[in-house]
Amino acid sequence: QVQLVESGGGLVQPGGSLRLSCAASGSIFGINTLAWYRQTPGKERELVAVITSGERTNYLDSVKGRFTISRDDAKNMLYLQMNSLKPEDTAVYYCTGDFQIDTVRKWYRYWGQGTQVTVSS
Repeated sequence: QVQLVESGGGLVQPGGSLRLSCAASGSIFGINTLAWYRQTPGKERELVAVITSGERTNYLDSVKGRFTISRDDAKNMLYLQMNSLKPEDTAVYYCTGDFQIDTVRKWYRYWGQGTQVTVSS
């Protein structure tokens, strides 16, 4: 089993910045693709940013140029640097990833509990 714990959310004014972190712990034999999703009430969860094991990245169009996803596999950490935040970025942000949890090379998807980001003046 793998546990993912997000941190770094909070209230920020428009134009401000936040850095989200996601710490992975548990039985981790390998880490594949990692990603950040977000969700607002009444809407489906949407993919915000993804990073492969080779550190290729891709972003939701509305956050390109403002958000940066990164990872530190040595520390089992995932990050999302969010700059120039807008009210429409308000959501619960979730980290997720595909992990190898034993010696068998098979990937399992895990999710964190989410962290609230509120952008408001």
